[in-house]
Amino acid sequence: MPRAMEHQQTPAFFVRGPSSFARLVFFAAVSLALIATDSRLHYLTEIRQGLVALLQPLQIIANAPSNLYLGAKEYLVTHDTLLKDNRQLMQQALTQSVDLQRLQSLKAENEHLRNLLGAAHALTQPARLGEVLHMGRDPFTHKVVVNLGSRQDIVAGQAVVDGAGVIGQVTRVYPFSSEVTLITDRDLAIPIQIERNSLRAIAFGHGRDTTIDLPNLPANVDIRKGDKLITSGIDGVYPTGLAVATVTQIERSPGSPFAQITCTPIAGIENHRQILLLGIPKSETPSGTITGKPHSATTSSSSSIGAPPKRVAPAPPHAAH
Repeated sequence: MPRAMEHQQTPAFFVRGPSSFARLVFFAAVSLALIATDSRLHYLTEIRQGLVALLQPLQIIANAPSNLYLGAKEYLVTHDTLLKDNRQLMQQALTQSVDLQRLQSLKAENEHLRNLLGAAHALTQPARLGEVLHMGRDPFTHKVVVNLGSRQDIVAGQAVVDGAGVIGQVTRVYPFSSEVTLITDRDLAIPIQIERNSLRAIAFGHGRDTTIDLPNLPANVDIRKGDKLITSGIDGVYPTGLAVATVTQIERSPGSPFAQITCTPIAGIENHRQILLLGIPKSETPSGTITGKPHSATTSSSSSIGAPPKRVAPAPPHAAH
């Protein structure tokens, strides 16, 4: 009897698998392989878009309390506030009606001059009204997510503006939403010109705060504090004349040949929920064909004063499929 029991083996109640370190190494290797695949070969783009589409209902549910609170807050606005806003809007409408009358005469005169010079007619850009859903999840970037995506014919590279000026550019498109990189992000560059003297340059986001830099301009450049920066339009993405920023600080060091110029955006970068997404502008070639491919923002570097920027202005991404 004892010998028979000796041949019996104790049940393995606690069977241990691979060690924790081996699991860590395995999953780390799988993660690095997926990251490299997505970065180099873009195999996971469709999978990511599918996951975003599947998670869209959860996002709507997560935003429901915030939307309910905002709706209740707007419903409880006092009567005095509405009367005050109404008076301000009436005064603003009267002021703008006078400006509109002047604009019509200037438009007619400009059209006459274009006909005399044989210039091509500027094509009107379509625009879509969008709403900011939430800020980007990466605290080291300046991005927002809007409620328009590829299902609404939004493509990467479209300019984003509000009533005051340029906000940023669409850099990634999902089926039901899009990611907009703000002009204060260090990876976004905009060809601009000074409104006072038409000096062209390239503006880069500072990245660490809500300011814009004009790098690599000589110390004797003709820029003053308070100068207004507007889009030059030579990149084929932003229409000419949109407000971008105002020069707020100029530092000239005796030991440096370049001036340090800091600007503050004019548009409500982090203030407004409603924005406009402009369509890719179309231009007419001399043969009469119309093209809608935006030019790279780097084309402004040859026209700007000073050494070329260290950071290369990225071209607008291709349209998402």
